[in-house]
Amino acid sequence: MNSIPTTALGLAESGLPVLPLRADKRPFGNCPDCEELACGGRPNMATPGPCACPWPCHGWAAATTDPAVLASPQWTAAWRRARTIGYHPGGAGVTVVDLDSPTAVDWACTHLPPTTTVPTTRGQHWIYRGAMRSMNGVRPGVDLKSTMSYARWLGPGTGTLTEIPDAVRALAEKTPTTARPTPRAVTVPAPAGGGECRHRSPAYLERGIAMAEQRITEAASAVHSTVYRTFLAVLSAHGRCGCLTEAHIARLFAAAQAKGESLRHCTDAWSNARIALGM
Repeated sequence: MNSIPTTALGLAESGLPVLPLRADKRPFGNCPDCEELACGGRPNMATPGPCACPWPCHGWAAATTDPAVLASPQWTAAWRRARTIGYHPGGAGVTVVDLDSPTAVDWACTHLPPTTTVPTTRGQHWIYRGAMRSMNGVRPGVDLKSTMSYARWLGPGTGTLTEIPDAVRALAEKTPTTARPTPRAVTVPAPAGGGECRHRSPAYLERGIAMAEQRITEAASAVHSTVYRTFLAVLSAHGRCGCLTEAHIARLFAAAQAKGESLRHCTDAWSNARIALGM
């Protein structure tokens, strides 16, 4: 018997905004009515809760504590397909310091005060009381997950929850320079195409890619969300006719990695965008 819905409901009752995650640990793609944000999205994406759509759409923003939503037919169907539970840390008033390697854990043990810790596959989640800006790659193997982000529920952990230390808040304020990882080559194939081409000239595609690079480069906050939305827009406009090449995708990935996104997060965002568009 699938215990995920029961566990999720219990977490929601305790005040934790939850959402179903797939086997690859990502949220479910948007429903057809919400593809390409045709629904207009949520009025304020900085707060948790679903849009008017009854399905668990819009990733982290779908996270909710509403028992009526969680038990609705659409969410019940999603829970049956879910393989794990996600939650919105910022909506619960906490920040997750995601330590993705033993080296990152060693760094935290030396530089951060003790708090609630949860073991993960490759490291640990250190959870602090208080919400803050989310940011990936603040240090090698270290991501901050709070507002406008989601984390996997891996259990209550051990240790006493403490306030976010200044050392963690400072990580989100730093502008990565030489510590930023060198962009790695893109490893995802270009869409196969087969649809009608609306470009009529290479200049249209080039302008679209250049605008996408600029949008990512100029993002002042919510970089992960900006990258996903930009990938979604590019695939929507250029992904079905076969004109989009791996060289174009590499340019987008390079722009995202220059803002601190890891290759893994870029690949996840690209895959999520393709799934949302049914590609």
